[in-house]
Amino acid sequence: MRAVTETARRSWVIDTRPLRVPAYRRLWVGNGVSFYGIQFTAVAVPVEMYELTGSSAWVGLLGVAALVPLLIFGLWGGAAADVLDRRRLLLASSLLAWVATCALFAQALLDVRSPALLLAITAVQAAGFAAGAPARNAIIPRLVGPELVPAANTLGYTTQTAGGVLGPLTAGLIFAVWSTGAGVTIAYAVDAVLFTVLLWTAWRLPPLPPLPSDDGPRPTAGLRGVLDGLRFLATRPVLLLSFGIDIVAMVLAMPRALFPEVAAERFGGGAAVGWLSAAIAIGSVLGGLTSGWIGRVRRQGVALTAAVVAWGVAVGVAGLAHSLWLAVALLAVAGAADLVSAVYRQSILQTYAPDRLRGRLQGVHSVVVVGGPRLGDLRAGATAAWGGPTLSWAGGGFAAAAVAIALVAVFPALWRYRPESDGPATR
Repeated sequence: MRAVTETARRSWVIDTRPLRVPAYRRLWVGNGVSFYGIQFTAVAVPVEMYELTGSSAWVGLLGVAALVPLLIFGLWGGAAADVLDRRRLLLASSLLAWVATCALFAQALLDVRSPALLLAITAVQAAGFAAGAPARNAIIPRLVGPELVPAANTLGYTTQTAGGVLGPLTAGLIFAVWSTGAGVTIAYAVDAVLFTVLLWTAWRLPPLPPLPSDDGPRPTAGLRGVLDGLRFLATRPVLLLSFGIDIVAMVLAMPRALFPEVAAERFGGGAAVGWLSAAIAIGSVLGGLTSGWIGRVRRQGVALTAAVVAWGVAVGVAGLAHSLWLAVALLAVAGAADLVSAVYRQSILQTYAPDRLRGRLQGVHSVVVVGGPRLGDLRAGATAAWGGPTLSWAGGGFAAAAVAIALVAVFPALWRYRPESDGPATR
């Protein structure tokens, strides 16, 4: 009976087998600790900008300052990851982001009080993150092997979402105890210290040069390399549909831009906006902790589609809820579905694409992940201004589910997708 109970427990508890690979384990720790630290800066920069300018418009410019480098260097970093040693690229890009964090700390400590400088440092920091993100993701299959890719991605996403919940809460405690000036300085210092863990883990990775291949032209880190990756993507319906279904989910069903209005008008304000904002991340963490089944699913295209449909339906029903706790619970369900879809989308990309193109396609993936939610914010706000928040929120969720079903019905390649046979891992 005890053996049966242990087997049942393992069937749903998060799969930790990738942590047996030392190189992956160190990378997982570095990513988790650094992402937790990044949340301190993510909270502190807008706080400092508003304190300097008293203008939400200046705070909004921070998003523009970060978005442009994320788009440009996300694509370039993907091309570079197929040409350079991925360990060295990750180390160099992480060092650039760390230097930018140290610059944020220095300008706060010296009380420079320059909004333009804050925008410039934000842009540099975003460039460092974007340049390294494709390499960081493309490394995973080389470390753990194709069989453990879904489990490795689940561990990574779960850690990130946990950091996304705990980091802002801890940063909020800092600002509750100290003044704004001291608070932002401490927040930047904490981020700079924690980020050194990622530098250490990148340094400890094994060499990861491009694998020799006679398949296709020799890759370059310039525009030609980016275009080669886009041409490959255009001929692979499975990858196109995995990107397309994610864009549908984020653009049509991301409700976060509506949280302040709905919290104030439907749920009486107060802490409601905080609960709505945290609900999706909380659901993602809970989904990750109970995700032991993810790695055993072979019909990954079916699972990805089902997760996106579940995300849309849960978001849609949450938009109709008039109880705060019901809305939070439904958003948590949506967050769990979002984690599942993110894991399968990333796993399909990492195992379907050949290693020589994996970095470039990860660059495209980074652009989709960055751009989709921001377009979703724009869509939600514009639709709410025209038809009200309920139509924008609930209608967007149900529309996302319907469009996802229509996509796989018309283009069934994703629905039929199964991963190929497993290969060796690089330890």
